[in-house]
Amino acid sequence: MPTPESLARQQIDQLLAASGWTVQDRAGMNLYASRGVAVREFPVEGGFADYMLFVDRKAMGVVEAKKVGMTLSGVAEQAGSYAAGLQQHVPHIGKDRLPFVYESTGVESFFRDERDPEPRSRRVFTFHRPEMLAEWSEDSSTLRALLRQMPLINPLNTAGLWTAQAEAITHLEKSFAQDKPRALIQMATGSGKTYTAVSFVYRLIKFAKAKRVLFLVDRNNLGRQAFKEFDQYRTPDDGRKFTELYNVQHLQSNTLDPVSKVHITTIQRLYSMLSGEPEYDPENEEDSLFGMGATLDAQPPREVHYNPAIPIETYDFIVVDE
Repeated sequence: MPTPESLARQQIDQLLAASGWTVQDRAGMNLYASRGVAVREFPVEGGFADYMLFVDRKAMGVVEAKKVGMTLSGVAEQAGSYAAGLQQHVPHIGKDRLPFVYESTGVESFFRDERDPEPRSRRVFTFHRPEMLAEWSEDSSTLRALLRQMPLINPLNTAGLWTAQAEAITHLEKSFAQDKPRALIQMATGSGKTYTAVSFVYRLIKFAKAKRVLFLVDRNNLGRQAFKEFDQYRTPDDGRKFTELYNVQHLQSNTLDPVSKVHITTIQRLYSMLSGEPEYDPENEEDSLFGMGATLDAQPPREVHYNPAIPIETYDFIVVDE
């Protein structure tokens, strides 16, 4: 009969494979099998790492596997010791320790980047793709490090901002600098919420090097307004329009433009895309989710499943326009 630990590893194997990793046993290890190879029970100083993650035949990270129900925050130190215990003859990234550390039960997963100013684990939906770890390993600074530096090195230019807008952006950036991943900006109707959002999205892309931002709305009319705001926004640096510097896509289909720095879409269409549907009827985007409340309450909760076409690293930031 399978043990809880073996069941967890089966689920972790599936998550890794869905994220582009080839999963192998140590005895049959072949690092040329694919760009990303996850090797089970890899020997390190003091024991065995449940999974050693190799990208381009270099070790980059570890996965500590635990049975479902175990509190993962309690195993972060153990996973970190394996990241620091790699034998030196094994080709690897990082000097004293591997940079990328995961803890997972197959149902719940945490990730930590050891290069952050103050590394700490954060919840993730699944594993990052090998290509993403390779890209991060080449960066001289992490996103969290850049967010910490941004208010100091690139102070907010308040030209064109109302006092409330400048205050909102300042406090948002202060929150990010303190490694707080979530924030709420509450402003009165007519106070320029969307303009405020466009302003800080511009700063996140330019100064924090955000890969891409998802701008979520609950109906298409707000999406059209948001796109218009991005298109009309002129940067405080040189007066050029946002859309002259960065591509912005207001989704009218279920196809993402990989070049765009901002994707604007409804929550309804996003769910359709994550579900793997090839298209979505635009008519379903005209009514707000608030107005559909009674109908939605009568339905069972909708589950979100991983879609390899939209990996978890697709967006660095998500803005929800309420």
